[in-house]
Amino acid sequence: MRIPKPADMFDRTWEWAQLTNFVSDEQPGASLGIVSGRRRQGKTFLLEAVCEATEGFYYAATEVVSAEESLRQLGEALGRHIGSPGPIRFASWEEAIDGLLALGKVRPTPVVLDEFPYMVRGAPQLPSVLQRALSPRRRERRESRARILLCGSSISFMGNLLTGSAPLRGRASMELIVPTFDFRAAREFWGLDDHRLAALVYLIVGGTPAYKSEFLRGAAPARMEDFDDWVINHVLNPASSLFREVRFLLAEDPTLRDTGLYHTVLAAVAEGNCTRGSIASRIERKATDISHHLTVLADAGLLAVEPDAFRQNRSAYRIIEPLVRFYHSIMRPMFAQLEQVRPGRTERLWQAAQPRFRSAVAGPVFEHMCRTWAHDIASEETLGGLAVRVLSGVVHEPASRTSHEVDLVSMDEAGNLLAIGEATWGDTLGMAHLERMEKISALLKARGREPKAITLFSAAGFMPALRAAAAKSGGQVQLVDLERLYTGE
Repeated sequence: MRIPKPADMFDRTWEWAQLTNFVSDEQPGASLGIVSGRRRQGKTFLLEAVCEATEGFYYAATEVVSAEESLRQLGEALGRHIGSPGPIRFASWEEAIDGLLALGKVRPTPVVLDEFPYMVRGAPQLPSVLQRALSPRRRERRESRARILLCGSSISFMGNLLTGSAPLRGRASMELIVPTFDFRAAREFWGLDDHRLAALVYLIVGGTPAYKSEFLRGAAPARMEDFDDWVINHVLNPASSLFREVRFLLAEDPTLRDTGLYHTVLAAVAEGNCTRGSIASRIERKATDISHHLTVLADAGLLAVEPDAFRQNRSAYRIIEPLVRFYHSIMRPMFAQLEQVRPGRTERLWQAAQPRFRSAVAGPVFEHMCRTWAHDIASEETLGGLAVRVLSGVVHEPASRTSHEVDLVSMDEAGNLLAIGEATWGDTLGMAHLERMEKISALLKARGREPKAITLFSAAGFMPALRAAAAKSGGQVQLVDLERLYTGE
């Protein structure tokens, strides 16, 4: 049965299809699905919409102090859902889960347990209870078509439910991660026609839908001339919900303890320290002392660990969420000053931060946008094949004992090199940039890895001589400006 997507739901067509296929499955037997993703991405909106469309049961757990209180709240919610004259009292979690399975006796019915980590915090045995309740030959499971959906914003916690020797390993038939919008979807969501303005907004708030719909109530810059005022009034303003959002993101994740050290690690990465050793050196710790913290931040979806395209056993850490990078690069160093609201002070602080914004925020986030374009959008004709991996890397030149950084390295499924590229936010690219990439291409050719194309990305445009050279290259030199980034392939 096809369930129409709600008219007020932007994008999320694929996610909606996965959820509705899962909850409308007519096969006998209860089934389990896992839904996760960072906070503010619209998971609750999706799940509530599914329950509204199918008359399913939705329950959002709260931070309670005891399993008894959690059971009481669940019973009250279930009583309201089925129209019971009074709250339902469960004596145990085993009894509660069987009560939820009973909702699916007549037809396939979604049963959503949102903020599942809160439930497990008060009742650590709950995953094991679910494991037993969903035993393949258990009568209560076989006679139910409940489609149980466990949801949580702690990516590491939710992922661990199905790994290793976890009780629910092998029990789930769906694991859905709700991502942030990419830069193209974000532009459409914010309703921005100007590509440069759309990119600037993305550099700060990324593709998190709640930042527009809930935090800013739709406030967006209408023109380029409005951008600075928008940043000052809605991002750097102590009264704005965005002002302390990054602090709350870490505080709300139950897997992150000692949040001060985690913030320090993120700040070091935002400054350009991308290896474990350089991060440790910046915060004056041993590399072994921060291994756990880096792993936890990566599991939480705040850091990405990207291997070097050309050097084995070397990797770089990058901040995934643009707002986290903006906070640690721009806001955190002057947080106390921003809190002291005085006429004109925030404007002066923002203007003074422009060089740091261009180098520490715009440059890295724009590179990420370009890698996304190369991986998800660029045609095979552009790159010389289908890009399965897009990384960055460093090419060593032994003769001169120098190293050359490559912003984009596109490879196919077999690991063959398709294209190398450079991405810059603020520089107009010219022939010198092409000659640098051609030199790197020659070094790689000597090692048997000649790229098929050179891709040059710039938000500031290209000099006429470079455009002419690209036009004569027969497609071997690809120029990508903001217009092509947003509308072309």
